Amino acid sequence: MTSTNSTVAAQPGLASAPAQRPTLTLRERIAQQRYRFPDHLLGEILAKRWSDNAAPFLFLTAVVALFGTLLPDLFAINSFTETLRQFGEIGLLVLAMAIVLIGGGVDLSIGSNFALANFCTLALTSMYGVPLYAAAPIAIAVGAGVGLVNGLLVGYLRLRAFLTTLVMLILLRAIVEMMLLSQSVEITSKFVQSDAWDVLGLNRYFGMPASLIIFILVAVFFHIYLSRLKFGWRIMAAGGSRRSAHNVGIDVKRTVCSTYVISGALTGLAGYLYAARLASLNTDAGLGLEVVALTAAILGGISLGGGRGSVAKAAMGAATVVILTNGVIRLGLSSGAGQAVLGVMLAVAVAVDVRWMKNRDKVLSKVYVSPAFVVMPAAARTDEASGSPYAMNMQLREASAIGLGEIEGPEDVIVDRQGHLYTGTRHGDIVRFFGPDYRQSEVFCHIGGHPLGMSFAQNGDLYVCVGGMGLYAVAPGGEVRKLTDETNRSTWSVVDDSRLRLADDLDIAPDGKVYFSEATIRYEMHSWPIDALEGRGNGRLICYDPATNQTRTLLRKLVFPNGVCLAHDGQSIYFAESWLCRVNRYWIAGPNAGRLDVVIDDLPGYPDNINRASDGTYWLAIMGMRGPALDLSLKMPAFRKRMARRLPEDEWLYPNINTGCVVKFNDRGQILEALWDFGGESHPMITSMREDRGHLYIGGITNNRIGRYALKGSDPNWTGYDSYWKKS
Repeated sequence: MTSTNSTVAAQPGLASAPAQRPTLTLRERIAQQRYRFPDHLLGEILAKRWSDNAAPFLFLTAVVALFGTLLPDLFAINSFTETLRQFGEIGLLVLAMAIVLIGGGVDLSIGSNFALANFCTLALTSMYGVPLYAAAPIAIAVGAGVGLVNGLLVGYLRLRAFLTTLVMLILLRAIVEMMLLSQSVEITSKFVQSDAWDVLGLNRYFGMPASLIIFILVAVFFHIYLSRLKFGWRIMAAGGSRRSAHNVGIDVKRTVCSTYVISGALTGLAGYLYAARLASLNTDAGLGLEVVALTAAILGGISLGGGRGSVAKAAMGAATVVILTNGVIRLGLSSGAGQAVLGVMLAVAVAVDVRWMKNRDKVLSKVYVSPAFVVMPAAARTDEASGSPYAMNMQLREASAIGLGEIEGPEDVIVDRQGHLYTGTRHGDIVRFFGPDYRQSEVFCHIGGHPLGMSFAQNGDLYVCVGGMGLYAVAPGGEVRKLTDETNRSTWSVVDDSRLRLADDLDIAPDGKVYFSEATIRYEMHSWPIDALEGRGNGRLICYDPATNQTRTLLRKLVFPNGVCLAHDGQSIYFAESWLCRVNRYWIAGPNAGRLDVVIDDLPGYPDNINRASDGTYWLAIMGMRGPALDLSLKMPAFRKRMARRLPEDEWLYPNINTGCVVKFNDRGQILEALWDFGGESHPMITSMREDRGHLYIGGITNNRIGRYALKGSDPNWTGYDSYWKKS
């Protein structure tokens, strides 16, 4: 791909394009290179959920390094194998605690439930002759039954999780101790030795004990469960906000109850493996394990507030606690030292978790915005006496209003072959106004997100870019279907740029391929103006092929690309880069395929949508005018960074987007005409316009109406649909 800047001779009444960008001084070149450094990656890393893994991973590394130095034989094969056996059991308990915490609860009965499962396993095999393998589902069912009681009390009866599970801890411990008093002698005297105990408790497979292999299998399953299946997403949603989860239709009571059942089942499995490893009754079994599991979960980064956590975090926390407790014992410290260390670590972990959750958004707001160094060419003059083709006028004051007060945020407008007018609203609707007078309207369909750019396919389907959702199609009957919401991910991108955040405008080529812009990959629909503060190449141009259902990115690092329009020749597309105030041409076919040209480089404002005109030229919406303050600040990234850190967002310096105009340009980038409503009495902001049957229809994302302006001398029979599809 090459980039060229063709120039044309200036003609009277026309603006030659493109202008040359200013020559940079040495100091400016150094600053430009400095702010090309990817310091925005820090904010992106902190915004990712997996960034929370960094702290527990570093802590685990520190614990391994500390005890590996103090106890060189701690990781010797024999001793480390025994550590791995414990890790398999503790890991299941930590995972059990983690799932409850993610769901917004806590389970303090884990230790007693563990002891109950251990007792049941030994009683079944010794007193009743149940094979060890057959005892496993019974032990798991016993643990799940305890979890079900907790779940019913906490989930359905809405009792306090802390108090409920604390009472369950006391009751279960009392039951276990009573059964030990009455049955311990019989169990120990009738114990039957078999090879099954060695298989589960002593043997190694692929160098790993059976308990560790079982933990790995369970961990993989629950990783998929939490991160890929709707059941896991519901647990995350209920833990994050139960009211919001209920409002979107999730059965919160059942979801919360299920977390306790899962926790109980995993605890039962851990107790069963513990019995298989020791094969003897232990009156201290399970004592304090609720503290161990809770400490490990929080050390691993599972949030006490719910809605945040993963299996990987639970595993790291479990590994940290197992190594730490074993290290303390091997150092010969007193019996209470291990519990004391765990208590201190729990307090530290809780403090870190609470402080981080409280200040996470504040930290991100200070480091996420990453301004670039941008040098803008001098803006074309717009004053009435300048003789410029951009000279201000009041022609759009003559436009009539359609749907005044009935619609909000008509970012784009389009007319179908029957002459009916369509626009999107910020409420997620596409509204149809019936021609020829457009007095009657209906909600054509409800999509959900804010419909932005629109274009008609040859079969009459309306293709729509929906902010935050992707590319959609609406059949003539109003049926909505998704075309694509992702593209190929960049190899080194920290942000998951495979997901479409802000699909903006589109057009359809003769072969049916859809070319559309994504304005930014770093900001969502509600925060897109912040992208202007950065001035960084966060956008891209994308192609969707309905024949193969494949989506691929054509151009990256574009500065808020917008306004995609297929050229009349069908071999290239025009698109705007709003914050650079320029229009580009990208060739998609013919001998120039893959080439990128700058067509207009010195617009006086911020370009938005581009659409065809009846005379073979193009209409361009300018959504706001450039100002000297913002232009100057674009060469001061440090100033913009300080502004983003120190001032509230409503006091930041943004582009002036409360007035605008419509201009017409040709294939050579010459400005042929400008239509203004200076002062914004009829149209305070213009983001789109469509010519159809001798009129220009005007939309604006902050407006509450659609403008209709009669074009003098235009073809009264020309329609946008026929321009694309009549020959086809």
